[in-house]
Amino acid sequence: MKPETDAKVTYGVWGFVAGAGIAMTIGFGWGGWTTSSTTQKMSDEAVLTSQVAICVAQFMNAPSHKTQIKVFQGTESYQRSDLIEKGGWDKMPGQEKAAWGVASACVAGLEARIKTGV
Repeated sequence: MKPETDAKVTYGVWGFVAGAGIAMTIGFGWGGWTTSSTTQKMSDEAVLTSQVAICVAQFMNAPSHKTQIKVFQGTESYQRSDLIEKGGWDKMPGQEKAAWGVASACVAGLEARIKTGV
């Protein structure tokens, strides 16, 4: 290989590597690119958020929700998720079993809703 060709190939390869590195830095840093694990985590959080909203709505739309609010407020904080599970509000319509974490997140949503008085 001629010396000129060797230099061109060397600079070409280094230019390609630097360009790829810069593209990845910009893409992941500012471009909104994510890895599959980050995307899965974001998806799981979105599903949990929607399930909590349904849980709170099921609790608040129950026929005896005013009584249930008083029972909820009278229950110790560490037992509130058990109350939600026993009432079945953490189960989504059509589900036999509730997803993990819905009851405890529903407790936080109910506490916020009751606190604001909505």
